[in-house]
Amino acid sequence: MVAAEADTVATQWEQVALRYGSSSELHTATYRRKMESLPVPSVQAMVAVTGGAHVPPRYLRPEVAADAVASNGEAAIPIVDFQRLLHPEDEAEASGDESARLHAACQEWGFFQLINHGVPDDVMEGMKTNIEGFFGLPAETKNQFAQERGQLEGYGQLFVVSEDQKLDWADILYLNTQPPQHRNMRFWPDKPDSFRSTLDAYSAAVKNVADCLLGIMSKNLGLQPEVIASKCAGGIQSVRMNYYPPCAEADKVVGFAPHSDADLLTLVLQVNEVQGLQVKRDDGSWVPVRPLKGAFVVMQIFTNGRYRSIEHRAMINAERARLSVAAFHSPSIDATIGPLRELVADQEREEVMYKTVDHESFMRLFFSAKVEGKSFLQRMKL
Repeated sequence: MVAAEADTVATQWEQVALRYGSSSELHTATYRRKMESLPVPSVQAMVAVTGGAHVPPRYLRPEVAADAVASNGEAAIPIVDFQRLLHPEDEAEASGDESARLHAACQEWGFFQLINHGVPDDVMEGMKTNIEGFFGLPAETKNQFAQERGQLEGYGQLFVVSEDQKLDWADILYLNTQPPQHRNMRFWPDKPDSFRSTLDAYSAAVKNVADCLLGIMSKNLGLQPEVIASKCAGGIQSVRMNYYPPCAEADKVVGFAPHSDADLLTLVLQVNEVQGLQVKRDDGSWVPVRPLKGAFVVMQIFTNGRYRSIEHRAMINAERARLSVAAFHSPSIDATIGPLRELVADQEREEVMYKTVDHESFMRLFFSAKVEGKSFLQRMKL
């Protein structure tokens, strides 16, 4: 950071400190401050008027029709059984086999589908019902929770940083969910009536799964289980609920542009049976995913590239809307973000590939540009 930038940040920090006072309030204010996305029209509302027959030029991406899409890649997508990972010691062989499967999936794919994860069925189904219920509300009701200037949370869109960039064919609701003190209830819908209580239960259950997975991954990397988990002590969980309307020109639009996530771990729940998620392989082809109870795994920065950060995108159905919910698990706002020193202690053996930055700088870097493939990881590289 150059001197002028440092002075500006220091001044902003002092202003926030005068306003908020306590350390925890200061951290929360700093985390939320000055990250935003430009407002864009609701795609769902537009489709309700036009029937999706007319696609404005800002959404058209005709080049996607030429992308190679694998026809049989689904069979190769790794599936990991969470309960086998947690097997008791007297059945350690089964647990070890599943742990090895998880390790290989993280190294070779950066993605796997997680089954038998233990999140209660009623919590999962309640989440699905409430997301469908929210996006089924009248536009004026949803707009009561619209994003505001300087905020990422709320109903709207993310990563819109210029007036002329291409847009995703989607509406979203984005909320900080864990820990509870980082929630901004101004943006939490109170309709449907059970939305808040259901999201509270779902986010807590998913956080437990993520914490367990991080501990197992840490051991798979030859580290103590708490090495990665300690980065998440008090870490931020945010949830992005996605509504992808149908489109008559589905082969010329994208629901979520190709990108790699920036958090430690992302767990994705498919709300309805309409497919659209695709992951990119080394040969440049896209593999469609038929979700079971799936999860993205993104740990490339912390693991210095040992675990992959897979590029993925969301495509659109010509006739039916698709809904999904992604729970992102990021480090504590007090954590520094970069390759784990325990993995790169021997510099002669392994070159450090990524920068180490404070949490606020990391989040501002991530949300300050449009999503575009692995561009964020490239900006983090040394």
